[in-house]
Amino acid sequence: MTFNLLIILFFSYLYSFHTSAGPLLLTCGLNSGGTDADGRKWEPDTKYLVAGMDKSAATKSDVQDPSLPSVVPYMSARIFHSGSTYQFSLQNPRSRTLLRLHFYPSSYPNVDVSKSYFGVVAGSVLLLNNFSAHITAQALSQSYLVKEYYLTPSKSPFLNVTFQPAENSFAFINGLEVIPAPEIFNAEPLLVGSYVDAQTFSTIPVVNSNMETMYRLNVGGQFIPPLSDSGGLMRMWYDDSVYIYGAGQGVAVTANASIGYKKLPPYTAPLDVYRSYRSMGAYVDVNKVSNLTWNFEIDPGFLYLVRLHWCDSEMVKVNQRVFDLFINNMTAAREVDLFGLTDAVATPITKDYVVVTENVTDGGYRLWISLAPTNGTMPQFMDVLLNGLEIFKMSDNFETNLAAPNPSISDLMRKGHKMEHKDFEENDSTITIACGAGGAAAVGVAVAVMCILCRRKKRAGSKGDSRTSWLPISRNLNNTNNTKSSSVVVISTDAASNCRYFSLVEIINATNNLDESNIIGVGGFGKVYRGVIDGKTNVAIKRSNPSSGQGVNEFQTEIEMLSRLRHRHLVSLIGFCEDNGEMILVYDYIGRGTLREHLYNGNKTTLSWNERLKICIGSARGLHYLHTGSKYTIIHRDVKSTNILLDEKWEAKVSDFGLSKTGPTMSKGDVSTAVKGSFGYLDPEYFSRQRLSEKSDVYSFGVVLFEVLCARPALCPNLPQEQIGLASWAPRNVKLGKLEEIIDPELKGGISLDSVAKFTDVATRCLADHAGDRPTMGDVLRNLEMALQLQQKYMADGDDGSTTSQQILPRDIDESRPNYHENNDLTFSLYVNEQGR
Repeated sequence: MTFNLLIILFFSYLYSFHTSAGPLLLTCGLNSGGTDADGRKWEPDTKYLVAGMDKSAATKSDVQDPSLPSVVPYMSARIFHSGSTYQFSLQNPRSRTLLRLHFYPSSYPNVDVSKSYFGVVAGSVLLLNNFSAHITAQALSQSYLVKEYYLTPSKSPFLNVTFQPAENSFAFINGLEVIPAPEIFNAEPLLVGSYVDAQTFSTIPVVNSNMETMYRLNVGGQFIPPLSDSGGLMRMWYDDSVYIYGAGQGVAVTANASIGYKKLPPYTAPLDVYRSYRSMGAYVDVNKVSNLTWNFEIDPGFLYLVRLHWCDSEMVKVNQRVFDLFINNMTAAREVDLFGLTDAVATPITKDYVVVTENVTDGGYRLWISLAPTNGTMPQFMDVLLNGLEIFKMSDNFETNLAAPNPSISDLMRKGHKMEHKDFEENDSTITIACGAGGAAAVGVAVAVMCILCRRKKRAGSKGDSRTSWLPISRNLNNTNNTKSSSVVVISTDAASNCRYFSLVEIINATNNLDESNIIGVGGFGKVYRGVIDGKTNVAIKRSNPSSGQGVNEFQTEIEMLSRLRHRHLVSLIGFCEDNGEMILVYDYIGRGTLREHLYNGNKTTLSWNERLKICIGSARGLHYLHTGSKYTIIHRDVKSTNILLDEKWEAKVSDFGLSKTGPTMSKGDVSTAVKGSFGYLDPEYFSRQRLSEKSDVYSFGVVLFEVLCARPALCPNLPQEQIGLASWAPRNVKLGKLEEIIDPELKGGISLDSVAKFTDVATRCLADHAGDRPTMGDVLRNLEMALQLQQKYMADGDDGSTTSQQILPRDIDESRPNYHENNDLTFSLYVNEQGR
C-alpha cells in the first residue's frame, strides 16, 4: 500500500509540471521566473516546452524601452530556429481558454528581430501567419505587443501552442498566459445589416468561433489594470477618448448610484466599467443633429463581434433616454431604452452584434460605432450613453484562421523614421508588407512629423503613466489618420486640365445633399452615389471616407490615370473635388452595375454564354489597351469582377484605377513594389516575390474568367478546403475532365463545347504559377474572340438544324450547390508560407 501511494505521488508530481490550478503565467527564457510590476508571479517556461527544446535558446534584450510596463516578462525571450511546441494541461477542456502572447521586438544578441517571420498555431487554430512582431510594432507605434485569444473548448485535455519559423528565419516569444475562461460568448448576437435590409432579426451562432481581442475600452473611464479586472481573467481596459471621431467628445461621467452585477455574471466586466460612462451632454439642440462616434482600424475580411456594455444609473423610468445604435453606418438597434431593457436603475447589461467586413485594397478598414439620440418616441432627454466596448475578431464554424497580414508602415511613419534616423532605408526589407492590411497615410509636413514623434517620446517616458499611454491590444490609432487637407493632394497640371473640377456645393446639389438613398455601392475607398450634374447628366460620385486620411495615393492615381486615358472599355472620369479636405471622384454613370451582380448575387438577369463572352472580350480589350496602348505600360493591379462595370448596352468597362502602377521601367520588365490587390485574385508570384508585371493582371483576369464560367466567388470560406479558392479548384476540375461539375447551372444548354474548351484553355493558362507561362492580354483577347466565333457558329448551325459542334447538354440545377450570396463572399486570409515566404 505504501509503495502504491508513493507511485501515485510520484506521477502526481510529474503531472504537476504540466498542469496549473489556475491562471498560468510564463516568462520565456528566464529560468528563475519572476514577478511583474503588478505583483503577479511568472513561472519559467522550460517545463512546458515539450518539442523543439534542443533548437531553442534563452536570451535577454539589450535595450529596455521606457514604455515597457514591466521587466517581466518582456526583457527575456525564447528564440526558436525550428518548429517548437508548448503543451498545457487544460483544467476543463469543455470551457474556453484565454491565451495571451507577449512580444517585445527589441535588440537581442546574435539575432536580428527585423528578420523574424513565423506562425503560431494553438490546437488547430492558426493565430499568426508569417507574423513579424517588428513590422507590427513599428506600424502601430508600440514597443511591445499583446495578442489575446479566446479559444473554443477542446476535445483534447491538452492545449498545444506551436511556433513555426518561416524558412531561414526564427520565432520568438517573451511571455505566455494560459487562463481558464468562462463561456462569455454564449449568446447568439444580432447580425448587423439584416435588420435594415430584410426587416427581420438574424442571429449568428458564436459558440464554435475562436476569437481574437482587438479592442477593450472603459468608455468614459480610466485605464483598468489586470489585477483590477473581474473573474480572474486579468484583462486590461483602456481609455476610449483616442478613438472618438470628430469634435463631439461628449462628457465623461461617474455614476452617482451604487452599481451591482445583479443578473450579470461578475466576470463580464469589472464594476469600474459600469461606474463610468460617456454621454453627449446637456446641449439638446446640438444633440438633436449630432451623434457620438468611435472608429477603429481592423483587419478586413473577417467577422467581428461588437460587445457594448451599458449601465444607466440616472434614468428611473422608460422613455427618458432613448437612442439608436449604428455599426458601419448600418442600423444595429433602434430606440434603445436601457431602463426599458432592465426595468431597474443602475443595472448592467451587455448586447452583442456581429458585423461582416469586406475586403479592401486601399490599405485599411475601419469599424464605425455610433450612438444617436432618437426623437421617434419623444423621450424626455436627447442623449446617449455607453459604459464599455469590446471588439473581437471571429473565426467561423468552417474556418479556424485568425491570422491577418502584417500591417503597413504609413508614409508618415516612414518619413518620421527617416528624419530621426539618417540611415533609414526607404526600401528596407523590414517594411515589406503583405496585401490587404494597414494603409497608406497622407504624407504630412516635417514639422507635424517631428511634433508627433516628440509627443510620443514624452508620453512614453512619463513615469508611472507608461502603461496607460499605450493603446489597446493589437491596434494603435495613429492620429495622423484623421488629418486630411487638400494640401496633401497633388494633381498635375496636365491631369487637372483634362478633367473637370467640381466644387463641394456642386457635389452636394448633384446628390441631394449626399442623400443615403442615392448610394449605389460601397467600396474600400468609400461610398458611391448616383447623381445628376448640369441638370441632365447622370454620374457616379465616389466619395472617400471623410474620417480617414487614407486613400490619398489612390485618389491621385485615379485622376492621373483616367484623365489621360480614353477607351471604349474603360470607365471615364469626368472630374474631381477636393474642397474642404474631401476626396471625391465623378465618373460616367454605368447603369447595370458590376459584372459580379449579374453572376451570383441574386440579380434577376441571367447572362447567356454569348453575352458573357462579349463581356469578357470587352474587359480584355480594356486591359490590353492599358498594357500596350499608352506611352507606358499600365498595370491595373486590382482586376476583379466588381471592377468590371456594365453599361445599358452590356458593354464592359474596366474601373477603379486607384492601385494602378505605371512608369518607363514597366515596359522593360517586372518591378519591385509593395503588394496590393484582392485575395482570391492575387498573382502568387507577385505575392511571394513582390515583383509586378502585366502578367499579374493576366492572372487576376483568369480568375474573373472562371467566375464567369462557374458563377461563384473567387473565395468561398464556407466550402470544403479544396473548393475554397476558385483559382485552384476550377483548373483542377478542368484537368480532370469534370467541366460539367463546375459550370454555372443557369447555362443549361445551347453552349458549344468547342467554345467552352477554348475558353477554359486560355483561363487555365492565365492561372499558371509562373508569369512566364501565362499568355499576354493580347493572346487572351484573341482566344476569347475565337471562343465567341465558335459559339456563334454553333448557334448558326443550330438554326439550320445541323450541328457541327458538340453541345453541353442541359441538366437540372444541382440543389446542393451553394447559394453564393454577397455575405458569403468574405475575404479569406492567404497562408503566406504557402506562397513561399
